[in-house]
Parts: sequence; C-alpha cells; structure tokens
Amino acid sequence: MNEIIGQDNTALSQTPQEIREAQEDYGSNCSANPTMGDIIHRRFSRRGFLGGSLAVAAIASTVSPLALGAASEAQAASPSFNFDEVEAGVDETHHVARGYDADILLRWGDKLFADSPEFDPMAQTAATQLRQFGYNNDYVGFVPLDGAADHGLLVVNHEYTNAELMFPNFAKVGKQMVDGKEEDAVIMGEFTKELVDIEMAAHGGTVVEIRKVDGKWRPVLDGKYNRRITAMTEMSISGPAAGHDRLKTKDDPTGTRVFGTINNCAGGVTPWGTWLMAEENINGYFGGEMPESHPEHAAFKRYGIPGDNYKWHAFYDRFDVSKEPNEANRFGWVVEVDPMDPTSTPVKHTALGRFKHEGCESIVNKDGRVVVYCGDDERFDYVYKFVTAGKFNPDDRAANMKLLDEGTLYVAKFHEDGVVEWLPLIHGQGPLTEANGFRSQADVVINARLAGDALGATKMDRPEDVQPNPKTGKVYCMLTNNSKRKDEQVDAANPRGKNKFGHIIEITETDGDFASTKSTWEVLLKCGDPSVADVGASFSTATTANGWFGMPDNCAIDVDGRLWVATDGNNKKDTGRTDGVWAVETEGPMRGTSKLFFRVPVGAEMCGPCFNPTSDTFFVAVQHPGDAGLPTFETPATRWPDFKDGMPPRPSVVAITKQGGGKIA
Repeated sequence: MNEIIGQDNTALSQTPQEIREAQEDYGSNCSANPTMGDIIHRRFSRRGFLGGSLAVAAIASTVSPLALGAASEAQAASPSFNFDEVEAGVDETHHVARGYDADILLRWGDKLFADSPEFDPMAQTAATQLRQFGYNNDYVGFVPLDGAADHGLLVVNHEYTNAELMFPNFAKVGKQMVDGKEEDAVIMGEFTKELVDIEMAAHGGTVVEIRKVDGKWRPVLDGKYNRRITAMTEMSISGPAAGHDRLKTKDDPTGTRVFGTINNCAGGVTPWGTWLMAEENINGYFGGEMPESHPEHAAFKRYGIPGDNYKWHAFYDRFDVSKEPNEANRFGWVVEVDPMDPTSTPVKHTALGRFKHEGCESIVNKDGRVVVYCGDDERFDYVYKFVTAGKFNPDDRAANMKLLDEGTLYVAKFHEDGVVEWLPLIHGQGPLTEANGFRSQADVVINARLAGDALGATKMDRPEDVQPNPKTGKVYCMLTNNSKRKDEQVDAANPRGKNKFGHIIEITETDGDFASTKSTWEVLLKCGDPSVADVGASFSTATTANGWFGMPDNCAIDVDGRLWVATDGNNKKDTGRTDGVWAVETEGPMRGTSKLFFRVPVGAEMCGPCFNPTSDTFFVAVQHPGDAGLPTFETPATRWPDFKDGMPPRPSVVAITKQGGGKIA
C-alpha cells in the first residue's frame, strides 16, 4: 500500500485511492532486465499454449498442470474450505460468512493503557495519540503468552495517515482546472507542526496484550507489555551498513542510531517470537531538492527520493534531503522488535537489504537456518529472500535475536523453463564490484535495488507478501498489479500487459529446502473476472461469481497449510466489489478455486490476515475505510465502524470467530 500524495494546499483531481495506486506505479527500474511477463510469454509460447482464442489461451498457458487437469472434476469435488460464501458487493459496512462473528477489536484512537485518554477526534494531540491505537493498521501478528492460543500479544503495523479523513476542517471539496476543464477535487489544508506531530505519533506500530473472555477477544489495558512504536522511537542499526558513512548524520555521527520507523506495511513474527516491521514507501516522507552532482542523486532516483508526499521536512530538517541527505538511507529496512520487553530498543537489520519491503515472513529451514522472504512493492521490482548464516536454537532466544545480523541476501531470477534462480547479493561477486559502484557490502545492501539490477533479476508486477508454507514446502508470492506493463514486456512470470488485476506465483523449493538457490515456479492464479475473455483470468471453473478477485496483496497460511488471500484495489468501478479475504485452494482437484469469506466497507483495503495458533480466530485489519469518491473528515464514504455523526471512519482490527466455537472454515 502507498501513502497519499498532494498535501499542503494541493488539489487532488483523482480520488485518494486512485492517487495511491498511481504512486504505487511509480516504477523507478530502468534496467534492461527481463520482466516476469517476458519470461512467462516465452516459457508458455515454447510449450505451444498460446494458440487459439484469448480466453482459452489465457487459462491454458498459465495455470499449473494440476489445475488444468482438475477443471472437469472441480464441480463434483468436496471443497476443503467449509463455509457459506459471502456475496461480493460494495456498501458501507463489513460482511463475514454466515455462522461467524466479526467483532471490532481495536480502532484508531482506542485506549491502549489504563490511563489513556478517550478518543476525541475534535481535540487530537500528539501526546494523546502516543497513548492510543495508531492509524491505518496493516500487518497483524499474534505472539502467544505461555503457549496459549487464547491469550497473547497482538503486534500491529500502522502504515500511513490519511490527513483528509483524520483532521476536522482540514480538507474540502472544491474546483480545479484539469486539462482545460473544471473538475471537483479534494483541496488539502495548510499543515502545521502540531498536525505533523500527530501524524508521526500515529505511524509505527502497537504491541497490545489481548485475551479471550467468554468467547470474545478483549484488549488488556493494564498489560505490562503494551507499547507504541512511532516515527520518533529510538532504534539501533545493525549489520553490514551499521556505522557506514552513508548512514551518518549531524544528529548521529556514529551511523548506528536512528529515530523512528515509517510506512510499515506487512511484516512477520519470527520463530523466536519477535516482530518484524517492514518499511515500505519511505520515499514520500522526504522533501527538498538534491542537486544532480550529489553522490546520492542516482541512488535516490532509483528509490523515488524525494517523494515529497508528506510535509514533515518543513518542520524537521532530517526529512529534507537538501539539509540531511543521509537520513533517507536510514529508512527502507526491516525492523525487529522484542514485544516481550517494552523497554527494548528496536533494531534495523541492514543485512536484509534496503528497498520497499512489503513484508518479511520467515521459516526455519530443515538445516536449522532461518529463511526470510520479502517483496519490493513497486512495479518492475524484485522478489528477495535472506538466509541466515547461523542456526535457530529453540533454547537460546538471545542468540536467535542476532541471527538477522549475518547471512546472504538473494534476489530472484525467474527462467522461462520454470526454474527460479536465487542470485546472491555479495560484494565482490559478479558485477557487485567497486568498478560498478559497490565499494563494500554496505553499498550492496544500501543500494539493494541497484544490486538486483546489476545481477539481472526479474522485473515483477508489484511483489507484495511472499509467504512460505511449512506444510508443503511451497512459497506464495502475491503480485498485486502493474497497469504500466506493455504487451511487448510480458514474460513467463508476468504474463499480461496492462496487468490491472495481478496474479499469484507458487514457488516450490527443491526438496523442501527453503535455502535452495534453485527452485521451480508456476502461476497459481491470474486474477480478475474470469467471465471477461480479455482479462484472461484463470480461476477454477468451480469458482463462483463471488469467488474471483483482483489485486492480491497480503496472505496467510492457516494451521492446516491452507492459503488465504487479502486484496488491495477492488472497487465498484474496476471489479464491482470491495476488498476482502478469499480462501484459495492450492492442492487436489479443487486447485485454483477461490471463495469469499470476509469483505470490507467501501473505500477500505484488506490487510493483515493472521490466525491464532489453533486457527479458531482470524484477525484481519481494515485500513482507510471511507476512502472513496472525494472524501473528507466531514464527508467520508462511510463512518464505519461507529456510524456516529461527527465520528470519522476509523481503521480497525477485526477478530473473526465461529459462532459456538471451532476452527475457521
């Protein structure tokens, strides 16, 4: 997900949602590397699957052989997901499958501590926000306490802020000229330091103790672990870039300490129970101008810095690249937080590389090493994995918390023969030399995108969550969309030009070895409406009119190894439905079949699908509800979840449970 642009007296002729989509399509990768679409096209053209009508070819050329063989059997097979499907649509509230309760657990502004102030949208301050649940909840993780499935810590990322929906009397609908025509637009107000400080306090993340009482989840407001992480929280820097000159600033001449984390999208929980916060679209927080002669200019251009979407640089010099250019190099990392110690200092792990991290899901490999998968969420960027040098020790948590300091970062190259090659980003190997601008491993990880360019990685359609499945040894990569891909740019793993609806790739790690440097891949699903031939979607024929979706974003694997997909970008215009969570069959005769389980209110995005250890609770995050049309604080598209006059829509975490108890689906 990307942050809104056009703040500070800027008129928005598009809806905020459309502007975010445009920002996601920034596309800074100008390398000559083949795109995933090129590779898919070449792969399946060679197999002779592209002849005939578009509707037939689109399915036959991309679905794995298992799915092709299953189509005729799918209708008669018994589905592994046992629930009555929700009807797709668009309205002001959320909907869940019959027989389930979807209870609001935490809303923006809710109290996190016994002495927290009550939420008052008309009297917001940074001080009150620091004691309340933050804005735009994205990733959700659950860390059990004492091994319990009904008592634990919820860890939640707060990705970004919607100023037009947060602040009263700030934005208004007015007129502006666009291409010689007068159009309605959202006109943003004048930012002040006070408003910026509230935004900074609403970013970051939350740790909150929760407990199931009489079948319902409740926050424990006197929980000793409860904590807010914000854009001002002090953090340390570890790994190969720690202390490097490119990370040193006036405020931190050591290059090892930094204040805050921003734009935390998806994330992960490690096998040792720490929380990984992924920093994604950090470019938008930096303003000012950088001359082309500056040594960081070319690298910053590859990262879209400065994006100037927020106005923090007007009040804090560290966000102004003309005054403190190295500050931007201190963001774009994976942050590890110990939720069991509210006084601990979060750590930014530079060994995992710097890019627009959508998530960081980990798994213990069969040899004991830990493997972390990440997507770089921008059109034409890459898929990565990191393999630790050391091994996981279930009896030594302190040692495990150093595992992410040392290891090998790999970037994926998808070949048309169905092989994935994982290319190591190691200084001195191949083109990653001083002659090519990489003077050390610090340069490699700071400029991970440029290193991937040099190695010839495959340019993907916005890779977001990359989720390993411990039950099957497979890995699922969500590719949300890429409307900028041209027909001549299609390849084996990105098969559609102007890919509006995205697709899902299934990677099979060799012999269940997640640290393997060669894997195989298939396209599990091409998304979109399968009834429209030109879309070329490839859902199983057992998928109903409610079951298909577009724009896969986040995903989760339940205790039985089943795949659940959350989406970002479905709307009334493009798909006739809101975002939601779909259950997707990946094995057997029903492979490629999808069913709608939960959907969000109008304008919202579905984030953070997460199960508790017994899969009898499904936590999901509803982000930016009401962000449709030309929304303002006074005129949102919905006032979910409170539906009270004067109360703005509030991003919220929802706890889904089965009526009467039992496992989800």
